[in-house]
Amino acid sequence: MYQLSHPNPTLTGRIALTGSKSIANRALIIRALTPGGFPINRLAAADDTVRLERMLASNDEILDAGPAGTTFRFLTGYLSRRPGYQVLTGSQRMKERPIGILVDALRALGADIEYTEKEGYPPLKIGYSALDRTDAITIAADTSSQYISSLLMLAPTLPNGLRLTLDGEIVSIPYIKMTLSLMAYFGVQSSWDGQTIVVPAQAYQPREFTVEADWSAASYYYGLAALADSADLQIDGLFPDSVQGDAVVAKLYERFGVTTTFNDTGLRIQKPVGAAIPPLFEQDFVECPDIAQTLMATCAGLGIHALYSGLQTLFIKETDRVAAMKTELGKMGISLYKIPAHMSGDGPGQQLFAQEGKADFSAGAPTFATYHDHRMAMAMAPLALLHPIRIKDPEVVGKSYPDFYRDFERLGFVVKE
Repeated sequence: MYQLSHPNPTLTGRIALTGSKSIANRALIIRALTPGGFPINRLAAADDTVRLERMLASNDEILDAGPAGTTFRFLTGYLSRRPGYQVLTGSQRMKERPIGILVDALRALGADIEYTEKEGYPPLKIGYSALDRTDAITIAADTSSQYISSLLMLAPTLPNGLRLTLDGEIVSIPYIKMTLSLMAYFGVQSSWDGQTIVVPAQAYQPREFTVEADWSAASYYYGLAALADSADLQIDGLFPDSVQGDAVVAKLYERFGVTTTFNDTGLRIQKPVGAAIPPLFEQDFVECPDIAQTLMATCAGLGIHALYSGLQTLFIKETDRVAAMKTELGKMGISLYKIPAHMSGDGPGQQLFAQEGKADFSAGAPTFATYHDHRMAMAMAPLALLHPIRIKDPEVVGKSYPDFYRDFERLGFVVKE
């Protein structure tokens, strides 16, 4: 357990962010599918990325993805094109996360995949297939973008390419665009018309690649700036023309009086003394779910009422993130609850959540559980600017941001075991 605190509410400093795990993992799969491979610079130090790189190089019959959802889903597609048989497994939580939609799509293409335990869930026994049964499949549009990206990255290597139709309302569009953008960098042409993405058969072209910094990691510094009385932070490695959907965090935090100025090495985050904060924050997170917890913690610290939608993918992450946030925010007297469908005014299948209250530290330092979820630890950490807090299983941050606590210490935070 770690205890985090900060001596004053004014924040200054400079941080060089880690590379984006989302980009790095996509680059690793594309490199594995590219004849001759290519060099990757600034590869993310995240546990998930290190694990994926190791597993791609492994000839072991059993491959353990641990708690890494992106790694598992990307490998499910990739291993369908690798000679031989491998069993792809993961942590107990991974075995509770559904994989059936992706497996069904791959089987429609001709994949040789068997469930070794519970139908629809990991582990999987995966054998090589030409994936030539068809060149057109349909997948639910509101499923995880990682399923869609796994299929898209395979697409140019298929005998006849792929025509992928997304059925229903598309979620996480920025992550799909990220995948297509990286594929284009390596010479793959594609088209996206309405609900259908077409990728003709073609070869990836090897090119040296540099991974940009992680915008979801930057969100924690925006959260800090919003909670501070005043802030002036230089965050290196981020640039305005990003393929990451979480780059929207810069725009979202303008509502909290936080400004962003890009410069030669990254960006400068500033909040002046006396910056106005809104009485209500409303946001649809369907295109940026990974920053939802950060905004929830920010609203809790500032006492801002909030309305959230687009949280559906959070239920099947490393933990049920909505339930986890409800429990942990509740330790400070914050209410997070689902608004009944008949009161929300949203269409069928839409879910609206409300948050009320301001973080109450009168009982002393709250102890936050992390549920084996890196984002739970990092989203709650900025609250230490307001009052000392404790974090259980703090090293879970290694999944995406191993230097997280060291970087907080660079900003004057005191981290004690």
